Amino acid sequence: MAAIYLRPWRIDVSVRDGVRSPIALVALARLAAHALTVCCAPSPGSLGLILSDDRELAALNLRHMGHQGPTDVLSFPLLPVRHFPAHPGQDPTVRKVRSADFVLPPGRRPHLGDIIVSVERAAAQAPGSLEDELRQLVVHGVLHVCGWDHAAPAERDAMRALESKVLDS
Repeated sequence: MAAIYLRPWRIDVSVRDGVRSPIALVALARLAAHALTVCCAPSPGSLGLILSDDRELAALNLRHMGHQGPTDVLSFPLLPVRHFPAHPGQDPTVRKVRSADFVLPPGRRPHLGDIIVSVERAAAQAPGSLEDELRQLVVHGVLHVCGWDHAAPAERDAMRALESKVLDS
């Protein structure tokens, strides 16, 4: 694992055995940090980014989402949605869900969550370059950690627009 510090963020990047990233890990960490900043995530904070394969994503997809087969990216947010700014299309009821906040010792940065991406799935579904697909999946995963969803059409459209903004800047 590489801990990459990009103030105010720490991005912990892991690459599973047998998986090769077509993009430098520091470039992926910079992209994730930029997405966190654009989303106004609580800072300072840390994020886990794991590059894996279809086998692991299929197992996680079944266990956590109840879906058969591999998926391209899964996000595991650790902070409640209310810690992030409201955004266009967001269901206002998700902001009302109350849960206890985990209290950290002074000076510790909260861990915002983890993203796991199947590089294998990204390669199989990339309409263009694998590098572009991997970048898009990392940004997509960060947005999920930051409370974005795409179940409702209005939020899906807003999420796609924000993904494009992050990728183009």
